[in-house]
Amino acid sequence: MIQYFIYMMLVTFILADNEVCFEIEPNPNQSQPGFAYFTKYVNVLDCFDIYAPSNISDEKVLHAAAIAAELLDNDEDGEVDDLLLKQELSNRGALMPLFISENSQVANSFFNNYDGEGASAVLFNNEIDPSQPGHWGDDASVEEIIHTINHVGHVNIYPEIFNIEPNSSVMSDAMDIARGGQFLVMPNQYPEEAWYHYDDFTCDYECMAIEYFYWCEVSYMGILDDLQTCNDIDNEWELCTPELFESTDTIMHGLLSDIQYKLPQNAPDGNYCPTQIVQGDLNSDGIINILDVIQTVNIILGQSEQTDLADINGDMLINILDIVILVDLILS
Repeated sequence: MIQYFIYMMLVTFILADNEVCFEIEPNPNQSQPGFAYFTKYVNVLDCFDIYAPSNISDEKVLHAAAIAAELLDNDEDGEVDDLLLKQELSNRGALMPLFISENSQVANSFFNNYDGEGASAVLFNNEIDPSQPGHWGDDASVEEIIHTINHVGHVNIYPEIFNIEPNSSVMSDAMDIARGGQFLVMPNQYPEEAWYHYDDFTCDYECMAIEYFYWCEVSYMGILDDLQTCNDIDNEWELCTPELFESTDTIMHGLLSDIQYKLPQNAPDGNYCPTQIVQGDLNSDGIINILDVIQTVNIILGQSEQTDLADINGDMLINILDIVILVDLILS
């Protein structure tokens, strides 16, 4: 029992920044067309807004805000990574509306009255699961927010690279290769060599390109990399691991890894609190050193002498596997 307790204490200390440092505010734009029934509002990094009605939980609202922040500020230093992207999203009023259902009063009011250019996707209550950020089939927050950031932002600021019309960009050419040809409408059957075979007849070429952009990003970040997800999405997208994506879709991998476009490199985990000092970081330098962890263990156990432990992997930095080994060593 004490081993489990200490393990959980250490995880709490080391992962203490697992929270969302945003505040939900009252909707400041209720008089705007389509916004009358939203009661909850979060401004994300001065360029992306989250709107929700009262029947969406605060946890889900903050989850959406955290995902947006992590995608925009992937190094989590408190600033949007790409200033051009920030300006474009701000100018166009980028936002993510959250609804209980497609036929709710809030959704109907928004769909019938909104006249802006910042909403490219929406999120429904049953699509949001803060415990599984971005996991395909459980939490659509990463997908829908990426769609909005890409469509409202990247397509406009880097048109020669990410334009979604046929023959318009590096990405559109890459998608034609991924689909085994340039299909302006969905074919009855994709060529055998295709690895992207979207099967929604209502999705035109531009829609296909936005979906393609999403699949490439989440493959690159490793969000799809588990056997169940690979099997579930195989009918639409085959490159579910970062390694397979890198070796197969070389054009898009080159774009996503090109630092000039400042696209997210790390998968969002639903936690965003860039100003917080991590507990266990005893010298406040932002890095958890193995000696910090040892000192924390000593405090927990009430020991006056330094516990004689070495870094498990020899680099003086601690990871989650080291914690488990450390606890076993301490209590053995």
